[in-house]
Amino acid sequence: MKKLFAVLMALLMVAMMATALAETTLTVAGWDISTTPYYAAIKEAYEAANEGVTIEWVDLASQDYNVKASTMLAGGDTTDLYCVKELSDMQNWAKEGLIVSMTPSIEADGYDMTKYAGMDSCYVYTGDGEQYALPFRADYWVVFYNKDLFDQAGIAYPTNDWTWDEYAAIAREITEKTGAYGTHYHTWFSDVANWAVCGVDYTLADGNYDNLRYFYELVLGLEDEGVCMSFDELSASGLHYSGAFAQGDIAMMPMGYWYASTLIGYIKDGTASMNWGIAAVPHLEGVEAGSSFGSPTGIAISAASANQEEAWKFAAWMCSEEGAKAVATTGTRPAYVSDAVAEVMASAEGFPTDETSLAALLPSGIALEWPVGDDAVNAVKTAVNEEHTLIMTRELTVDEGITEMNERAAEILGL
Repeated sequence: MKKLFAVLMALLMVAMMATALAETTLTVAGWDISTTPYYAAIKEAYEAANEGVTIEWVDLASQDYNVKASTMLAGGDTTDLYCVKELSDMQNWAKEGLIVSMTPSIEADGYDMTKYAGMDSCYVYTGDGEQYALPFRADYWVVFYNKDLFDQAGIAYPTNDWTWDEYAAIAREITEKTGAYGTHYHTWFSDVANWAVCGVDYTLADGNYDNLRYFYELVLGLEDEGVCMSFDELSASGLHYSGAFAQGDIAMMPMGYWYASTLIGYIKDGTASMNWGIAAVPHLEGVEAGSSFGSPTGIAISAASANQEEAWKFAAWMCSEEGAKAVATTGTRPAYVSDAVAEVMASAEGFPTDETSLAALLPSGIALEWPVGDDAVNAVKTAVNEEHTLIMTRELTVDEGITEMNERAAEILGL
């Protein structure tokens, strides 16, 4: 009887454990769940690889996400994980003890942190130097180009190792030979001057903007030569960059990788008709090829989660090569950088098949557009954007505008 009882108890424990496993549900907060394909892809792939675990997305409206997520965390809501939309949110959540440090789990598991092209550092809390989130997406910038216009001009396609001077020379030559625009810039500050942060030890919150002079002179010079549309023309017409490139009379356009899925869609529905490719953004002399800038989307674990061990397993998988492949199947750029992930991205219907475009999916480094900061950094960002507009509308010369940026930043930062 004792043996029978022991066997029955063992079977009961196994059944209880199996039941507990089957009932394990992880709740994960994100935004625009129903209209963002990678959420479903992540859920499907993770559940397939982890029997008995269910991922339940908690949908928060995009425009309200930061406030709603912060309120839920502060109120002790038991949602297990939260996607991180703004870097400043993660810093605040870590400071207030609302999310847990991942550093112990990273160290215990020997988790590989070298595959994010530097984006992982964005989620280190400045207060204690520990990792509080991992990146699973990273939008970074490349150059889109129209192969048909290059062919018409008899010019070789760009490589992934070219300088800004070479880029400008190509743009001028295409305009001269075809009458098309050699390149295109949107009206954003980032489109014109953020290249100054690529591959160097410099941020836009350092308070000195002399590094931007080269890029303003480059763009304004191309405008004067008719190689690209002017800032005033674009502002007056309201022409969006996506439609501008789709018209087929622009040879090159520096833009975030997110435009790839838009362009594929345009060609599929007949809005655009061209052969196209992507290349790494050009670099300054002495800067490593493949350097770009961008911003990540991450995942953090709530301090109120009752499933922190399982939550870590999910976060670790979501930000690994396997999770990145799931994200990549939807045409979205994961944060994880590897040949295998790039191949999945390139396998999307309509993506260019040339080797340069594939290799452009492997950036050597991704710098932040703006570093994480306090209200002072946000005030500097506003001031810089205001002076950017005055430079681009020719109300200030480049030197005058940069002087104003330097002086206003110094006053705000107390330099």
